[in-house]
Amino acid sequence: MGVRNTRMTEVVALVDYGAGNLHSVHNALKAVGASVTVTADANVVRAADRIVLPGVGSFKACAEGLRAIPGMVEAMTERVQVGGAPFLGICVGMQLLSQRGLEHGETPGLGWIAGEVRLIEPSDTAIKVPHMGWNDVALLPHAKDHAVIEDGEAYFLHSYHFAAQDPADIAALTDHGEGLVAAVARDNVLGVQYHPEKSQAYGLATLTRFLEWKP
Repeated sequence: MGVRNTRMTEVVALVDYGAGNLHSVHNALKAVGASVTVTADANVVRAADRIVLPGVGSFKACAEGLRAIPGMVEAMTERVQVGGAPFLGICVGMQLLSQRGLEHGETPGLGWIAGEVRLIEPSDTAIKVPHMGWNDVALLPHAKDHAVIEDGEAYFLHSYHFAAQDPADIAALTDHGEGLVAAVARDNVLGVQYHPEKSQAYGLATLTRFLEWKP
């Protein structure tokens, strides 16, 4: 009997709530062999093996877009927080894991990982915002054995950053005038600030490891 290819047999729900990077994330997941269902149906998310939440734009707009889909937040919470399905949030999809975002006023997040999303305010005025382009992803010592995130170089594009309350939830940092969170992780929940879909071989390797991850 051959080895079961979990990438092709497991269903990855890619949540469609109007995020601008939906199609590029879909293409990247397909490129690494995932069986992807792009969906705005809460019932599909509730039954999925893995869930990916993309996101570009403002925290406020993304949070409101996600909550505008009937039952979606509840389905994600049930499948991930209760059911234990592996979850990956990308860019603003990662930021939505926080308790609140401070872009265009205060907006509640999912509250899965304690912290808030704040404007990047480097003390060195020569450091430009947004943080845009290729930069290092450096794992913290407690996350060196994480099954998905590795040291490397990835593509970033963001003006706000996730200020996580518990250092144990921070898996990796990047340096842009100061240490900014590049990845958060807790149990079966993972979020990356960088864009795997734009990070070439490093990004595709991240997605491959996510599909094989068994938290």
